[in-house]
Amino acid sequence: MRAADEAFASGGPTVSMDEIAGAAGVGVGTLYRHFPTKEALFVAVVSHHLSLLCDEVETLRDASDPGAAFYDLLDRMVQEATDKRDLIDALSRAGIDPSDGVGEVKERLHAAVGALFARAKQTGAVRDDLGVDELLSLLMGTCTAMCQVDADQAARARMMAVIFDGLRPPTAPRHSASRR
Repeated sequence: MRAADEAFASGGPTVSMDEIAGAAGVGVGTLYRHFPTKEALFVAVVSHHLSLLCDEVETLRDASDPGAAFYDLLDRMVQEATDKRDLIDALSRAGIDPSDGVGEVKERLHAAVGALFARAKQTGAVRDDLGVDELLSLLMGTCTAMCQVDADQAARARMMAVIFDGLRPPTAPRHSASRR
């Protein structure tokens, strides 16, 4: 998996199965026995990444400061997603859907993020009128925005501060988006 991840990250969708097998120190036949296509291998790499993220999020559920753990997690998720965006775009252009075959692990991630989100809400670190589906949509939009502006670290930090400010409970009355 590590060899495939590194190969996809450096070579994109044009990397060959022979190159991946060589980097992994196995024969190409061995690679094809486990992953009949390059697309299947890529789905396995994405699923593996999501599974590791799930493991991390599940350990954060018991953090002594769930609010800090929640905001740190969001920051890392956005950073990781934007770091891999070029690869995902290239694979999509090549007809590979990175979300194919990862439904089960995505459900696990949804549940794990939802549990940490609920704990952060309970401590007052996050506004209580936002649902987990809205949070995840906001997170996906944030990742897309970061990629579109090609943000440097300072711009990224400012953008994340705005997102985090919007997620925190209001300290003063806010105007509804529908009443501008």
